Amino acid sequence: MFASLSAVEYHVPETLLGNDEVAGLAPHWTPQKILDKTGIAERHIAAPEECSSDLAFHAAEKLFVKGVCSRDEIDFVLFCTQSPDYMLPTSACLLQHRLKLNTTVGALDFNLGCSGYIYGLGLAQGLIETGQARNVLFLTGETYSKFLAEKDVSVRSIFGDGGSASLIRGIEATGPLFGPYVYGTDGQGASNLILKRNSLRPQPAPATNEPADPATAIRTDNDLYMNGPEIFSFALESVPRAVNDLLHRSQLHRDDIDLFVFHQANEYMLNRLQTKMQIPRAKFVIAMKTVGNTVSSTIPIALHAALAEGQLKVGMTVMLVGFGVGYSWGATLIRYMG
Repeated sequence: MFASLSAVEYHVPETLLGNDEVAGLAPHWTPQKILDKTGIAERHIAAPEECSSDLAFHAAEKLFVKGVCSRDEIDFVLFCTQSPDYMLPTSACLLQHRLKLNTTVGALDFNLGCSGYIYGLGLAQGLIETGQARNVLFLTGETYSKFLAEKDVSVRSIFGDGGSASLIRGIEATGPLFGPYVYGTDGQGASNLILKRNSLRPQPAPATNEPADPATAIRTDNDLYMNGPEIFSFALESVPRAVNDLLHRSQLHRDDIDLFVFHQANEYMLNRLQTKMQIPRAKFVIAMKTVGNTVSSTIPIALHAALAEGQLKVGMTVMLVGFGVGYSWGATLIRYMG
């Protein structure tokens, strides 16, 4: 039995945050400038009472409603999130109960951001191909909007909330349909994308004799901090290296890949990566204009869009690359069987 991606669904909140509203937070920004810089026209924002597990729940329900599988077939739930409902219990346990899955299923949260979908596929494959599970419900969900300073346009223009559900089945095949994998971690970059709220690690008190920094006055340690230029430099260095390493490990050439689906950080970054690696535009998926950067949910949302638009077809070899907060990155190949 080999792991196979059988179906993908996603769900986003109803509330929209358009570029007109974002631009109103800073006088030097315009709606068109935001669109040109990020490729994002609007993003969906969770309601105050709406959590990541709610988004993942609705995405999973779409799978069941479509009859892709029955609830009784699921024997493991993986939930990737950095914004869980509670510190404890595990949100995957809440989802097992809410989705009315059998009590014989395994349920696990893992805390990872923009590379999380790649890591989750690796975990699901390991569960299936070692005989621990046959059908894994792999969920993602993020509500980064709850962490953003109200007037921090640098992050409000990018991040949106969203959840996804992927069914990973064990099927008979002549060989693996996922892999090989390339993983990478550089915790030295952790401070460039960080949220200190609710941390158990004590934070040093600010020096009262130092003048306030106007650039950081819009946020506190209760808000998400992102050093955009450093993240950009990290991506331009780590992503091409991961792609080349994966091609070497798989003994494939770039032309052998039918479709490239990268983490949808922002369109400017993706365009730079596409140009740097000389990937044909027709093989490169960009799908964030109406949802924004949904962190661990961007790759499954992009896969769903590629399927809907006929860009992804059965039999294709697809390269998936995630990169970001951590620093963490991962890349793999999937042979899409539908």
